[in-house]
Amino acid sequence: MAVTSSVVSQDFETQAIRAGQQRTGEREHSDPIFATSSFVFDSAADAAAKFAEKTPGNVYSRFTNPTVRAFEQRLGALEGGAYCVATASGMSAILCLCLALLKAGDRVVVSANVFGSTVSLFTKILSRFGITPDFVPLTDLAAWHKAITPDTQLVFVESPSNPLCDIGDLKAISALAHEVGAFFAVDNVFCTPALQQPFALGADIVVHSATKYLDGQGRCVGGALVTNDKTLHEMLFSTLRTAGPAMSPFNAWVFLKGLETLSLRMQAHCNNAAEVAYWLADHPAVQKVYYPGLASHPGHALASRQQSGFGGILSFDVFGGKENAWQVIDATRMLSITANLGDVKTTIAHPASTTHSRISADERKAVGIGEELVRVAVGLERPADIIADLARGLDHIDRQWRISA
Repeated sequence: MAVTSSVVSQDFETQAIRAGQQRTGEREHSDPIFATSSFVFDSAADAAAKFAEKTPGNVYSRFTNPTVRAFEQRLGALEGGAYCVATASGMSAILCLCLALLKAGDRVVVSANVFGSTVSLFTKILSRFGITPDFVPLTDLAAWHKAITPDTQLVFVESPSNPLCDIGDLKAISALAHEVGAFFAVDNVFCTPALQQPFALGADIVVHSATKYLDGQGRCVGGALVTNDKTLHEMLFSTLRTAGPAMSPFNAWVFLKGLETLSLRMQAHCNNAAEVAYWLADHPAVQKVYYPGLASHPGHALASRQQSGFGGILSFDVFGGKENAWQVIDATRMLSITANLGDVKTTIAHPASTTHSRISADERKAVGIGEELVRVAVGLERPADIIADLARGLDHIDRQWRISA
């Protein structure tokens, strides 16, 4: 739905708290949950007009619900987009995007190191319907130039990437996509609108897994698609209405509350992750740290230009391969061993055997995801406590090497 908030201020923090709220006759202060599957009409004529979309109003909660609409309006305002479609999950958002825009014979160019389930969606499901994906290294502009052709209908980018935090030049890739008339979609999950504004960098659609930072506490699953284009919105909304990957009113309410603190949380995530990254970079058991906030990261300068912060996700390679990577994970006592991210609680995972386990070893190797890689989504605990928990395993590895030497 279009943003219709009466909020005058365009300040991000104010919009995150006020945009999208339409108080009922009860004059509630907090956003209400409209826990209903359907809505009643004033008359048969009123029902017919609303079903035909001749007059606005609520019809059925699969595609019109006031709580979901409030979330859509608020997220749309924060992204700087006019329209938003909320979905049941981040993956259903990507599926809805593809169902709305693609047909048999179309080609999609995708950044190679996207989330593992996104790879599987393109290679194992959409490919069965005659849609051909081409995977391109996120940072290789020459490869993007070569891969994007007049047959390309959609260009899909995740930046920063999961789990290596590679940074794509969104303006440059956008220009290449638009040269051939392709849509440009950006997965903004790692940064959120608090740290990155893809529309200002040329995006046509911004994709979200609301499950992550938009919620911020690991409570619900949801997704969203945001656009500035009315025609694109109509295509996305029509697909949602028919195919039905709808967000529940309760989840929308949780995400609404999450957005209220998004700016504060993202800044804290950035600060904590930077402190952990600097510590890891100096640890003798760590081969390499992947965090764009480090000057040693190849995407540091680009991230500095197109993001307002470096995010809360980092990864690192340990010496000793999978055995030592698992040892670091298993030695933790406070960090949560889970593949989810974006939580106030710090989480730790082994991407090769979890988030990217369903793609082949060769595919993982091609994008730099080795058995020695550990991913940490830095939460809001004291950084010293996060570091102390990681040190349990890393210090043990270092001691073992010193003894064996």
